[in-house]
Amino acid sequence: MPRGRVNQVSKARDFKKSFRDLLKYLKAYKWAVLLAVCLIVVGTVLFMLATRLVGDITNELQTASDDERAINFALVTKNALIALSFLITNYVFNYSSFVIMTIVSQNITYRLRKEISEKINRLPLSFYDHESFGDILSRITNDVDITANNLSSVVNQTFQSITMIISAVVLMFTINVPMTFVTFCCIPLSLLIVLLVVRFSQKYFRIQQNALGTVNGKIEEIFTNHTIVKAYNLEPRTMSDFDTSNNELYNAAWKSQFYSGIMNPLFGLVGNLAYITCALMGAFYAIDKVLLIGDVQVFITSVRNFNQPLSNISSISASVQNLMAANERIMDFLGASEEDPEDDKTATIENVKGSVEFDHVVFGYDPNVPIIHDFSAKVTPGQKVAIVGPTGAGKTTLISLLMRFYDIQSGDIRVDGVSIYDMKRSTVRDLFGMVLQDTWLFRGTIRENLTYGKEISDKELEHICKEAKIDHMIKSLPGGYNMELTEDSSISQGQKQLLTIARAMVQNSPMLILDEATSNVDTRTEELIQEAMDRLTVGRTSFVIAHRLSTIKNADLILVLRDGNIVEQGTHAGLLSAGGFYSDLYRSQFENK
Repeated sequence: MPRGRVNQVSKARDFKKSFRDLLKYLKAYKWAVLLAVCLIVVGTVLFMLATRLVGDITNELQTASDDERAINFALVTKNALIALSFLITNYVFNYSSFVIMTIVSQNITYRLRKEISEKINRLPLSFYDHESFGDILSRITNDVDITANNLSSVVNQTFQSITMIISAVVLMFTINVPMTFVTFCCIPLSLLIVLLVVRFSQKYFRIQQNALGTVNGKIEEIFTNHTIVKAYNLEPRTMSDFDTSNNELYNAAWKSQFYSGIMNPLFGLVGNLAYITCALMGAFYAIDKVLLIGDVQVFITSVRNFNQPLSNISSISASVQNLMAANERIMDFLGASEEDPEDDKTATIENVKGSVEFDHVVFGYDPNVPIIHDFSAKVTPGQKVAIVGPTGAGKTTLISLLMRFYDIQSGDIRVDGVSIYDMKRSTVRDLFGMVLQDTWLFRGTIRENLTYGKEISDKELEHICKEAKIDHMIKSLPGGYNMELTEDSSISQGQKQLLTIARAMVQNSPMLILDEATSNVDTRTEELIQEAMDRLTVGRTSFVIAHRLSTIKNADLILVLRDGNIVEQGTHAGLLSAGGFYSDLYRSQFENK
């Protein structure tokens, strides 16, 4: 079985699947949701009963007038108080259900963000080779926020509307059947409107969310590389690319909102036709003494209460579609192929000596296009190994394989005779301290950055920084070791590189990887760092990637890569005397100078 296999996880691809996935999250809070639904249902029923009681009060006033008798104020007062208590209870229940569903939606939001964060750490680096960081950020922020904001309102409005419709229908049937059937005539037309609108608008909601992710990716890319954009006068081109994505978002957004928003006016028109018809029929029934005025009043109010939820279907539908489109993108991310599980990876190395062996390694970012071809090499404990070669030869790729950032297609890599594929990735990475060409420092103090993932005393930290020749530089900065590093911090790229080198020294790992570690410092600083590195690498197996061949003259072993293969290996002096590819590389650098 090839090393690079990943688990295939099912992905959300349609509305129904996204809805089922969302129900799985709601299932954990089923009792809370059930309580919220019960409160909504009971509160809505009480609201409709209050309407009936108000009608009874009107009937009492009419019958007292018609029969020329005294008004039964005791009955009127009783009904008024009961109706008032029902309305107050309805408000309390509705508010309570809103609070409950808000808590549920926020818990689901928390869980989604937590799962996305954990998912990021389980995804292979190959995933990020074809995904925009801005789009991933959009899923964590925008899509999760949309899920949280719409989930509560959708549940509340849906069950409130259903209960309102059923209660209104029951009331209308108890008052007058012909008028009720007239009201029902608007239902088929309303349903037809919903089906047509949903059919046209759903795809635009999906396009809108995807386009939003693309726009976020463009913004992240432009601002991250703003200096490069300025330097190459690419402002018109970047703005043109952004405008294209922004126009796609604009077109999808207005179409989705147009189709979903058109339902309200159409529902209003249909509902008003039924309302006016029932009002006229009620007036004739009241004149003919078939119905009391209070009954007509309750019926007309019930028609309003019946039509209002139908008109709310437009906003509920828009919220549901937006919710499902956002949730689909979240589920799509959570369903991405992950790295192999490592429960069975129990191998460890107690006393690391530092021997490393590459055994017929084959690798390609695309499995069908290998860029490392049958690579084999042996590194003895304590050796300083330099990896050199032209751009694209596979130097950084080789280090990525050693750190298990990517898994090979065939062959093996062993440390002290133990395959790194028999160890957990975290165990493998604990073996190496790493300094990359691209510096990374997080928001926090210099002390927190240097001791990242390592607990050491201030005295030990200062001693290491003196070894790295940066103690004086740190103390000359405002605040010294307690200086807060932010985006506005006035420290140079070279100083950042020095801090990352010191951070690797603090880790005190058994082996080292230095990928162009001195590329961002001046010649004098490079010499100081080189001296510190020489002391740091004593007794440690170290791998050094360098374009400046003058920095690896004292390497114990130099591996010369070309097109994914070792074309030469040996010491600096031996390779120069051989007059091969390494000799040509070395001399070309000085000839250029």
